[in-house]
Amino acid sequence: RELARTHRMISSDLVRVRNRLKATFRARGIATAGRGVYRQGEREKWLARLDPASRATATLLLQELDALVVLDAQSAQQLVRESHRHPVARVLETAPGIGPIRAAELMAVVVTPHRFRTVKQFLSYSGLGIVTRSSADWVREGGRWVRAQVPRTVGLSRRHNRTLKVVLKGAATTVLSARCCRPLCEHYDQLLEEGTKPNLAKLTIARRIATIVFAMYKNEEVFDPQRLRSTVTT
Repeated sequence: RELARTHRMISSDLVRVRNRLKATFRARGIATAGRGVYRQGEREKWLARLDPASRATATLLLQELDALVVLDAQSAQQLVRESHRHPVARVLETAPGIGPIRAAELMAVVVTPHRFRTVKQFLSYSGLGIVTRSSADWVREGGRWVRAQVPRTVGLSRRHNRTLKVVLKGAATTVLSARCCRPLCEHYDQLLEEGTKPNLAKLTIARRIATIVFAMYKNEEVFDPQRLRSTVTT
């Protein structure tokens, strides 16, 4: 769990330095689309476009970026090595969109799936549980309080573990962008054809992945696409 926390901190620092580097160029009116500003072979060309003061700042940020890239790789390697001491890590890595890093982070957060009695509790903890909210439910009529017919807002549970939500939504993004799990991608395309908004369709896929991961974790069974296909078609 400490290695997972350390890896998240270093990854956050890496993203922060990259944003600061691009902000240095944008502050001088230089567009930095893409990742060319980070590449070793293109840095001299980018630095030459800055004034001397900004060039010194960008040079230091690039040195910090290089150091964090090395540390990020080392922390990821240590995290995966530690997670592979537990056999269930190899099982979770077979889930759609869940690689070695996400499996290790998921294990560090969940610890044991038996702390959740049902998958509904797991979805709520991961921030993917659907709840309804309303206000002014009771109104005064004829000297009595009666329940009013007010529209209810459907949303996600607010009290959740942020890391677990990032892992599961990231897995859904990987599945949909890489098209690496045909049953889930077909389900996503079907939702879009029915008129579901893309963000809500992606949320549905994330909930399905969370359900799959919970069952795999609890039963210690590897992912079987055929069983998922039968669930989608029905």
